[in-house]
Amino acid sequence: MRTVKQVSDLTGISVRALHYYDEIGLLKPSEITEAGYRLYDDEALKTLQQILFFKELDIPLKDVKEIMSSPYFDKMQALKNQKKLLMLKRKRLNGLIELINKTLKGESTMNFKEFDMSEYFNVLEEFKTEHKDKVIKMYGSVDKYNELIEKCKSKEDEIAKMAIKQYGSIEKYAKALKKNLNSCVTFTLEEQYDKFKKDCLEDKHPKLKELFKKLAYDLSKDPSSKEIQQIAEEITNTAKRDYEAFKTDNGDDHWYYMVRLYLVYPEWIEEVDKKYGNGASKFIGEALKNYLGDKQPKLEELYTKLAADLSKDPYSKEVQQIVEEISDATKKSQEFYKLDEGENHLGYTAELYLSNSTWIKAIDKEYGSGASKFIGEALKFYSENSKS
Repeated sequence: MRTVKQVSDLTGISVRALHYYDEIGLLKPSEITEAGYRLYDDEALKTLQQILFFKELDIPLKDVKEIMSSPYFDKMQALKNQKKLLMLKRKRLNGLIELINKTLKGESTMNFKEFDMSEYFNVLEEFKTEHKDKVIKMYGSVDKYNELIEKCKSKEDEIAKMAIKQYGSIEKYAKALKKNLNSCVTFTLEEQYDKFKKDCLEDKHPKLKELFKKLAYDLSKDPSSKEIQQIAEEITNTAKRDYEAFKTDNGDDHWYYMVRLYLVYPEWIEEVDKKYGNGASKFIGEALKNYLGDKQPKLEELYTKLAADLSKDPYSKEVQQIVEEISDATKKSQEFYKLDEGENHLGYTAELYLSNSTWIKAIDKEYGSGASKFIGEALKFYSENSKS
């Protein structure tokens, strides 16, 4: 057992702070002597250590208490999450130290006034404070959301450049972020997607439970066969009948993107394969995609049309007319979902097609070698020459 003074000397935390932790119920002493002295055992010190980790991550004590008193609090998992966050913070601090060293050596540095990201991070922090329930639903936990913020901080320069390119200024980007985070349409849609996915994984929808089990029973079958396609039809009709996301005006588009998750989204693929066997997600995705046939969202159709002949001139009138349709469809989509994606959204998207290696690889795989460069050049030309 250690006294308050001994714990203070060991940890560097003031006696006053330890008394305060006791008062608010964050860290109770293991024992109180007849004389009224607080004593702490090794278990209490471990708890204190965890509190200090949270404190180092700038998490308010009120939130720390709520997190640690939750029946779902897992000490080992918390330590793993804290380690990730602290490593990200260290990376960010190392970057700042490097910048200071360059400045001391007289090297030219970035204009921080132009790239001040404080407003952007304030929006993220405000959203966490004001919409904790949404944060947990959207990101799984407050810890995961904090991890996202730290990742953003470690890529501050990259995000700032993107924001200025796409929105014109950090201020406009921060305002758009606030609007987009609070969009009822997108949040509701996300909830509905999550409900469908959860019901499928946890067998909460009896009919879908039976159909998916039947569909994935033999993964050696041809996903385009008549037998499999009949099951795919039943799944599609059931989903569109019983889930709001797939009933709306854009319901067919939402179902299309849900089907795509089975083929391209790593986390979903892992969950589905875990449930039905290795390769199940790809099999299910191909079966459902085959049943969809040529049905695609308007934007998908237009991009397919744009990349149909890569030998064409991306600056030609014919190609630019397709890009104009893409621009109009994008604006309509943003209006429907109440999103603000910036005045130069198309120009920024063009840069992704032209310079983002992950993007280029995926697009070339889908539409053919050179497709990403072709699409990027077509979009860039339109964004630089369009009057709208």
